[in-house]
This record gives sequence, structure tokens and C-alpha cells, in this order.
Amino acid sequence: MQADFQENFDRLIVESLENGCVWGLKDKDDNWALVDSDQVSGIDVIPFWSNQQLAEMHCTDQWAIYEPVAIAMEEFLDDWLIGMHEDVIRVGVNWNQDLEGQEVEPLDLLAEFEAELG
Repeated sequence: MQADFQENFDRLIVESLENGCVWGLKDKDDNWALVDSDQVSGIDVIPFWSNQQLAEMHCTDQWAIYEPVAIAMEEFLDDWLIGMHEDVIRVGVNWNQDLEGQEVEPLDLLAEFEAELG
């Protein structure tokens, strides 16, 4: 991952569309990894990555209970982002090893994907 969070954001858009999926982290009880927002008090963030390897590097220490799970782009765009907006959950975009990176409103990310799809 790059130190440039905007580059990581752009990478999520391009790579996810190329690969046909995004990657999240889920535990054996079907709970998705989430953290408190650094930007908005009282809001949760679910991080997603553009490929399995980027997601997998976070499955250590306290996150060793998680494993990378692919979410098909159609499901992510049509169901996940809309649902996260309704549930007031933000999206973590291609966070680095220190869980740092952009947090975005789900509908803003949806608009970015739609713009890329043209």
C-alpha cells in the first residue's frame, strides 16, 4: 500500500472492477471486521481492500480471528453500499498495515465506482 491515501483509493476502484470483487474480513461467526471512525464520533467503519493479499496482511494479532472474504462487485455496489449508507456505517478504503487510510460515505464511493464504469 502507498503512503498516498488517494492513490490507495484509486487503486480500490480500478483493481476491484478488474477483479470483479472487493475483499473484507470476516470471522468464523460471520461477523465482519469493523472499527470506530477516526473522523466521525459514534460511527463504525468496515474496511475493504482491492485484493486478497492486501486484506490478508491484516489478519494478525487481534485480527487473527478474521479471514479475507470476496464480495462480488454487483453485490457490493447494489446491496452493501446502499445498506451501509442506511445503517450509517462508513467504508474504509484500502487501508495500510496500520489501519490508516480514507474513510468515505458509502454513497460517495458508489458514485466513484459509477463514474469509473461510465
